[in-house]
Amino acid sequence: MRMFSAKYPVFLLVLIAFSPVFTTRTFKESKPCKRLVLYYHDILFGGDNVANATSSRVTNATGLGQFVHGMMIVFDDPMTKDQNLLSTPVARAQGFYFYDMKTAYNAWFAYTLVFNSTEYKGTINIMGADLMMEETRDLSVVGGTGDFFMARGIATFRTMATEGIKYFRVQMDIKLYECY
Repeated sequence: MRMFSAKYPVFLLVLIAFSPVFTTRTFKESKPCKRLVLYYHDILFGGDNVANATSSRVTNATGLGQFVHGMMIVFDDPMTKDQNLLSTPVARAQGFYFYDMKTAYNAWFAYTLVFNSTEYKGTINIMGADLMMEETRDLSVVGGTGDFFMARGIATFRTMATEGIKYFRVQMDIKLYECY
């Protein structure tokens, strides 16, 4: 019994020393290893714009609240280096978003940026909440392929133009902090 009581405090001290609560980790803010600023252009299909539409509604709003709660959009949108919709796309944003708040405009995005140019080849995967009423919003970069293999970082959204829900343009400032 005496042997157990002598080892118990030592075990407890070792457990506390290696506990995450007592381990200090400092966050070292670093510069991104890769940074891209692109413009996302979304043109919602409205029944009469087949040639120009880049996205379409796959579910209607539920009627809960007045902010299109429950409406889901699937898209294949051009990404340009400048704000001009007619500029040559450097990537395509392919995925979906849905409106998930009853009391304000808010959407949740999950999509892939597909690059196939002389400058970049590969994909960047982005997902997260777009709190549309905020000036800037951060979404997570959760992976990638090719030139962006296993990328991690932040995509900061800033709305540049809107025409109701028919068209919007968002500046995406993509900062990658893990590049391989």
